[in-house]
Amino acid sequence: MRCRIESGMKIKREKEIIENMQNLKITIVQPDIIWENIQANINKYNKILEDEKETDVIVLPEMFTTGFSMYIDKLKEPMDGPTINWMKSVAREKAAAVLGSLIIEENGLVYNRAVWVNPDGAIQIYDKHHLYTMGQETEHYTAGTKKTIVEYKGWKFCPLICYDLRFPVWARNVEDYDVLIFIANWPSPRHHVWKNLLVARAVENQSYCIGCNRTGSDGAGLNYLGDSAMVSAKGLVDFMGESEAIQTFELSYSELHAFRKSFPLLPDRDSFTII
Repeated sequence: MRCRIESGMKIKREKEIIENMQNLKITIVQPDIIWENIQANINKYNKILEDEKETDVIVLPEMFTTGFSMYIDKLKEPMDGPTINWMKSVAREKAAAVLGSLIIEENGLVYNRAVWVNPDGAIQIYDKHHLYTMGQETEHYTAGTKKTIVEYKGWKFCPLICYDLRFPVWARNVEDYDVLIFIANWPSPRHHVWKNLLVARAVENQSYCIGCNRTGSDGAGLNYLGDSAMVSAKGLVDFMGESEAIQTFELSYSELHAFRKSFPLLPDRDSFTII
């Protein structure tokens, strides 16, 4: 009898937490990145974000101050460099978390590093695990070895980078995250893959999936078609189109967890161990 009462109380507490969770506003920035010019891009983002108010999370693309570049010697920054200092100032000014990736050198190694900055300046990082071999990324960068789960305002986020999108085992929701985020420089020849896989990752992991891509063209001759997006756990998607844009989406914690409860597919997944 005591176990039943405690179990009932636990279920009631969990229900109250879900019902009382506030919706989350997440702002996606889809820019035409200025090639290999950190300060010019920072100036650009200052203008883009100038009127942005009342959001919880700001998401910027992969290598958002340089474009997807292999010229690491002239573009790499330390963790206290200009880009992260700018991210800290924006997070503080907007009272919102800021996420984006940049070229970071640490302990003699260079990473394509996603950096999450809280309004109080606290930082969490994720180093891109699947480096893009065909783009020579493996020749210049060191691969990360572990995922990062960010807890913010009661939500759990899993930030990943571009090519990671193609590998569902790496994105697998074993951490019970609520929002999966892919920041990218995803080029136009494989644009249909970007759109399809964002939906697949959302549906198979029963989470929101955010895709933040760039638009325009870069100095390596690659073109980009944007279509940053918010995808619900049910696979309903809202793409942002091909032009430079900024858009804020509202995510519902209660709707997400109500869907998981009514259609509990995650416990039925196959279990396996990566050797």
